[in-house]
Amino acid sequence: MRYNHAELFAGVAAASPERACIVFRDRRLSYADVSSRVNRVANLLLSRGIGIHRSRSELEPWEAGQDRVALYLYNGNEYLEGMIGAATARAVSFNVNYRYVEAELAYLLDDAQARAIIYHARFAPILGAVLSDLTEPPVLLLQVADESGNELLPGALDYEEALAASSDRAPKTATDPDDLYLVYTGGTTGMPKGVMWTQAAILESALAGFMPEGMFEAASLDDGLARIAAAQPRVVMPLPPLMHAAAQWLAMSGILIGGTVVFPDVVDRLDPKAVWDVIDDEGVQLMNLVGNSFATPLCDEFERGGHSGSSLQMIGAGGALTSAAVKDRLLRLVPQAVIADVAGASETGSQLMNVSAANAPATSGVFQPAKGSCVIDDDHTRLLEPGDMNTGWLARHGAIPIGYLGDRAKTERTFPIVGGYRVALPGDRARHRADGSIELLGRDSVTINSGGEKIFAEEVEDALIAHPAIDDVVVVGRPSERWGSEVVAVVAVAAGQNPSDGELLADAAERLARYKLPKAIVRVDRVLRSPAGKLDYRWAKDIASRESSSGQESADKELVK
Repeated sequence: MRYNHAELFAGVAAASPERACIVFRDRRLSYADVSSRVNRVANLLLSRGIGIHRSRSELEPWEAGQDRVALYLYNGNEYLEGMIGAATARAVSFNVNYRYVEAELAYLLDDAQARAIIYHARFAPILGAVLSDLTEPPVLLLQVADESGNELLPGALDYEEALAASSDRAPKTATDPDDLYLVYTGGTTGMPKGVMWTQAAILESALAGFMPEGMFEAASLDDGLARIAAAQPRVVMPLPPLMHAAAQWLAMSGILIGGTVVFPDVVDRLDPKAVWDVIDDEGVQLMNLVGNSFATPLCDEFERGGHSGSSLQMIGAGGALTSAAVKDRLLRLVPQAVIADVAGASETGSQLMNVSAANAPATSGVFQPAKGSCVIDDDHTRLLEPGDMNTGWLARHGAIPIGYLGDRAKTERTFPIVGGYRVALPGDRARHRADGSIELLGRDSVTINSGGEKIFAEEVEDALIAHPAIDDVVVVGRPSERWGSEVVAVVAVAAGQNPSDGELLADAAERLARYKLPKAIVRVDRVLRSPAGKLDYRWAKDIASRESSSGQESADKELVK
């Protein structure tokens, strides 16, 4: 059985209307409550002509026939209402990274051709600054009130007032399993790219492990809903921002399978106390986090005392390195839980898993593959068999995306036919071991994964080199206990110039989101390049690894003055 998200949610809500669906701060919304709000969002979108215009069968793999709805939000009930509401209207929502600066935000909204934007009021100033520059301005702006107190942008509607004025009746839209699920990620050029899935495929690829046994073998929607009704509902907490795919997948596993989705009271940053408080208050059973950058502060807070954590059954870790030592520390604190270290990409779903428990030392780097995960040879001609220890490309076949929105060349390059299978190649290097496990070796490119964020070296280099005092620059990642990898810029300054680190960072911050800025700047007389002019990244990594990051504190202080 193949499922549409809106249809599946409507069936779950009808079967258990009084069950808690979303808990956030003082809001405890039942499935009946959320269903009503979802229908109001859908009817509001439809009233503005936002929906579907061409069916999937009429389109190329890089084309979309559904209008796009931008979700420029912190975590909360509005995010999930926007996702399911858009799907109910047969439009498609997409994630907006709320750390983007104006140029990045404008590019993303233009690339997606957003017809509607649902945004928190605190983002109104930056959104207002780019709206007039968009090629096709959106026809609907929905502003969610927050602590900022910012007034409505011109032409915008207050989210709650607009929903109250919209009908809560289910719209008569003929949803389809091939309707889109769209998630934006960084592309190999450093610019965001929209990864297009069918809704059916993302459920099978990213949520299969959460769904009741036999869901995909069910003969009908009613059969699938009966399997959900017979399963034990779970309380889940997506801890990373929902603008990241892995957080969306855990939230979807709650809202589409009859569970309860819980958010901590503080969502604009990691607040470890708020996290443990809601775990204990709501009996959270599953949560996910981003590597050591989340796990270490959570351990620190737990060790201060006052928390139980006894309800936790599984902790999903992904998006960045979670070291074995940090896993062991976490398992000592909540020994009844297991840690599922999940590797994947927006182009593959949850592809690999390494499970650690308190009764054995944790490990990292070697994973059990999900259905369809494989390793292909360097030339993209064949699948490597288990035991063929040649290094290859990590890939997946089966339930994979359709393509990249608006990008034929990247679609054809990332989703080629290999050995008779259409595969997804996210760009990771791997080995297929004799026991069937897969050893993940990491990105072959110069992408830097810092705290769960993909940062592209070329993009940071371009931002830094714009400063007149910089003569040349190369950007690399180096290991970080907390962040997995941290961004380091190796720079050569122009003769007679001596800009401070803070000055360079402040200038780059006009073009880059803050999380992309280097954690350290290392100065050299000359940046090493090949005779052809190509940067020597190996040399730069050696340079960066020999330098400490202690100088970053003063640079950060100078930047925020």
